[in-house]
Amino acid sequence: MSLAETAETLDITCPRCGTAASVRYYGPCDWCREGLRETVGGEAKAIEAEAYEPKMNVTPNAVASKE
Repeated sequence: MSLAETAETLDITCPRCGTAASVRYYGPCDWCREGLRETVGGEAKAIEAEAYEPKMNVTPNAVASKE
C-alpha cells in the first residue's frame, strides 16, 4: 500500500467552487487544482543574479587605511 492509500481523507466543501470533496488536505478540490495548474501554473526558470559591486561613494575606514 502506498502512503496515499493509507492516509485519512477529509470530507470538505471546496473553498473555490463550493462542491463537496474528499481530499487528503484542506484546499481546492482535484478538479479546481487541475484548472489552476492549466491557467496559472508555469515552468520554473533559472534567474541569474548580478554580481555585487560596492557603491563608488563609499570610502574605506580611515583607521583601516592608515599606514
